[in-house]
Amino acid sequence: MFTGIIQAVGQIHSRTEKGGGDARVTIAGGGLSLTDVALGDSIACNGVCLTVVEHTAEHFSVDVSQETFNCTVGFTPGEAINLEKALRVSDHLGGHIVSGHVDGVGTVVHFAPVAGDAADASWRLDIRAPGSLGRYMAVKGSVAVNGVSLTVNKVHGNDFSINLIPHTLENTMLRHLKAGSKVNLEADMLARYAERLLAYTQETDKD
Repeated sequence: MFTGIIQAVGQIHSRTEKGGGDARVTIAGGGLSLTDVALGDSIACNGVCLTVVEHTAEHFSVDVSQETFNCTVGFTPGEAINLEKALRVSDHLGGHIVSGHVDGVGTVVHFAPVAGDAADASWRLDIRAPGSLGRYMAVKGSVAVNGVSLTVNKVHGNDFSINLIPHTLENTMLRHLKAGSKVNLEADMLARYAERLLAYTQETDKD
């Protein structure tokens, strides 16, 4: 489990193909402390929960399957990547509960300062979710975008809007987005559980 509070912005260092579409991806930690990371630990990489299979003081490697590549974005060498180590029981839950299981890939349709100078203004980020995810987006609800816990401000169909404050822009790779960029999306798991409970109730009422 994760919180969606990004701890560092790293960079994809290399990608070594292993056959069958799988690959070993090595990531520069970008200041993420790896001193307490052990082999087998989980790190969210752009919102994708991955297992550490090698690490040094500054880099760590993960094995990524073809299925994960098919369902996510953000693993091209040279790209910036949001990083967060797994949540510990004693940690503060500053964002929302994020599983690290990406639900789909959205498309940025608008990204620009709301007002004032771009250096200190908040920015509006509009994203088009895949049709299967639009129903989970709710005003004042939570969503993880490339692993970042964010609050939805507006919803129109499958499009939703988010406001990014300067701190978020400075401390995540979201500042690199532009119209047309693809992003990993994870819906709030509470919304998915609520949907399943309603569906189950309707199914059992028919019995």
